[in-house]
Amino acid sequence: MPDNTLLDEFCDALWLEDGLSRNTLDSYRRDLRQFQAWLEKTHGADLLDATHGELLSYLAYKVAGKAKATSTSRLLSSLKRFYQYALRQNKIAADPSLNIDAPKLPRGLPKTLTEEDVEKLLAAPHVEDPLGLRDRTMLEVLYASGLRVSELVTLKAAQVSQDMGVVRIMGKGSKERLVPLGEEALSWVRRYMKEARPQILGRRSADAMFVTARAAGMTRQSFWHLLKRHAEHAGLRKAISPHTLRHAFATHLLNHGADLRVVQMLLGHSDISTTQIYTHVARERLKQLHAKHHPRG
Repeated sequence: MPDNTLLDEFCDALWLEDGLSRNTLDSYRRDLRQFQAWLEKTHGADLLDATHGELLSYLAYKVAGKAKATSTSRLLSSLKRFYQYALRQNKIAADPSLNIDAPKLPRGLPKTLTEEDVEKLLAAPHVEDPLGLRDRTMLEVLYASGLRVSELVTLKAAQVSQDMGVVRIMGKGSKERLVPLGEEALSWVRRYMKEARPQILGRRSADAMFVTARAAGMTRQSFWHLLKRHAEHAGLRKAISPHTLRHAFATHLLNHGADLRVVQMLLGHSDISTTQIYTHVARERLKQLHAKHHPRG
């Protein structure tokens, strides 16, 4: 197995340099462990002994195993970052990952929901029940703000200003942003905080904004499951994830004339090129509307 100390030092360096999330660091660590296991089995070599040819052989092995282009691209990124770090630390004499290009990724359009789909989904939870009211509020906040699911489930009550109608988010790279909620979502937040949250907590207390029956914060997995359940109840046959609502947030803003820079700021994207894919989604939607409703469409 690889030297845990070496991987710990590498991940610590990434965290200090880029402020990467634990999930991202875990992905780097997992990629390197798998490469190390393959190296030991096929070549009896260590991570720091790997050659350019062995890296190419491993990538070919992954592709032959039907690895997706996105997975292969992320794997190569992990290897490149590791060997760049090892070279800077004088642990290797040359970087074996040089001159290895990442596979070209297809520019897929993010799957999104129509505004009618979103309305059906938002109406699915039974709001007479405290947990149903919580679910409705979470869905409203997610659609109104475009938060990442990790930002939603870790949201603390103190981060929501009901007076100002904004949420203060500490996003990727420890960058803070203020996101408006809008009147509809804010009204649900007020109702949840007044009616449902006290009932769910009872005499217990919690920092988390959205709490479970155990008075704990919700996990990403549990939110994904409740979202799937409500989507089925709403009769939506599309594959839906928490990120689908973030896509819908961005696409619907652009469909209604929002400026791309504003959407970039609300989503917390550091690079506008990340946001630009939503313009393609909006453009496709506008083409469909034109074809359907224009007499010459």
